[in-house]
Amino acid sequence: MATVLARSPAFRSPLQRISWLARHTSTDSTKYVPGGPIIRGTVNDALPYPSPSRTDGSHHWAFERLLSASLIPLTGAAFVTGSTTYPVLDGILGVALVVHSHMGFDQVVLDYLDKRKFSIIGPIVKWTLRAATAGVLVGVYQFNTNDIGLTELIKRLWHA
Repeated sequence: MATVLARSPAFRSPLQRISWLARHTSTDSTKYVPGGPIIRGTVNDALPYPSPSRTDGSHHWAFERLLSASLIPLTGAAFVTGSTTYPVLDGILGVALVVHSHMGFDQVVLDYLDKRKFSIIGPIVKWTLRAATAGVLVGVYQFNTNDIGLTELIKRLWHA
């Protein structure tokens, strides 16, 4: 009888009794919920999703893949035909290379300088990239129309 009383929760220390009560009492409100309880207004809250846009997501991804895949036959066709025979093809290749490079650098800026985290430097870098891309497009246009062209330059550098 003495051992039964010594083992009963009434004679244990208060901390042991609280621990025992916490393990052996349950109500419907503390049942296991798959995924855990959701507490609103804490760090558990997810960031709000950005609004859907045609410049983001699957449309943007499909355009990037299409442009990347089209660079292979476009480059081959430009070198086979030559820039003097088909200057439009040389211009299309120049624009496609610049746009492909811009989208790659834009993804780097988006990944590492997100505007939600870097509210000042993120947009500055993004607009600097846009200005640099516009400048490179003007330079490629000038080089293709007033000089030997992109394809001929690469051919000369290759055989130099």
